[in-house]
Amino acid sequence: MYFYDPTYILVLIGVVLCLLASAKVNNTFNRYSHVRSASGMTGREAAERILHICGIRDVRVEHIGGNLTDHYDPSSKVLRLSDATYNSTSVAAIGVAAHECGHAVQHHTGYAPLVIRSKLVPAASFGSKICWPMIIFGIIAGYFQPLITLGIILFSLSVLFQLVTLPVEFNASGRALKILEQNYLLGQDETRQARQVLSAAALTYVASAASAILQLLRLVILFGGRRDD
Repeated sequence: MYFYDPTYILVLIGVVLCLLASAKVNNTFNRYSHVRSASGMTGREAAERILHICGIRDVRVEHIGGNLTDHYDPSSKVLRLSDATYNSTSVAAIGVAAHECGHAVQHHTGYAPLVIRSKLVPAASFGSKICWPMIIFGIIAGYFQPLITLGIILFSLSVLFQLVTLPVEFNASGRALKILEQNYLLGQDETRQARQVLSAAALTYVASAASAILQLLRLVILFGGRRDD
C-alpha cells in the first residue's frame, strides 16, 4: 500500500501542468524579448510613465536581480523589475512592466480580490508551513483523524490563496494591455505580442492553482473518509 498509491497520478498531473506552463512562459518571453519596441522605452521608463498616467505618485520603481522576478510590493509601494525587464527595450519587458503596474493600480484603487489576497497571506503562509507536519504526525500517531483533518484544512488555505490569485493576475494583465493600447505606448502588433507574453504568464498561475487543487483532492481521497478503528 505504501509503495503503490494510484493517487500519485494527481501529483504527476500537477507537476506536468506546472512544467508545461513554465516552458510556455519562458519560450514566449524569450521570443519577444528580442523584439525591440518602436518607442525604444525601457521597462523602467514604461513603468514610470504608466504610473504617471494613472496618477500614482507614491510608488517607486526599483531594480531587482534575477530573471522574471518582477513584482509589486504593496506593503512598501515599490515596483521591482528584474534584469530581463528593467533596462530592456523589448516588447516583452514593457508588457511585464505594465503588468506589475496593473497591480499597483489595483492597490491604488482598492481592487477587492487584491485586498482579499493580501488578508489571506498570513493564514496561507502559516497553513502551507504547518499542514504537512500535522498530517505526517497524525499518520505516525496511528492515523489520528482530527489532526490529519486539521492539516488538510490548513492546506486548503493555501489552495484558496491560489484561487484568489487568479482574478488578481488576470485583471492586472487586462489593465496593463488597456493602458498600453489606449496611450499608444505600444503599437497594435506590439500589443498583440505583449498579450501573448502575459497570457503565457497567466498560465503559470492557472497551473499552480490546478496543481494545488489536485493535491488537496489527493489528501481528501486518502484521508478525508478515514475513521479511527
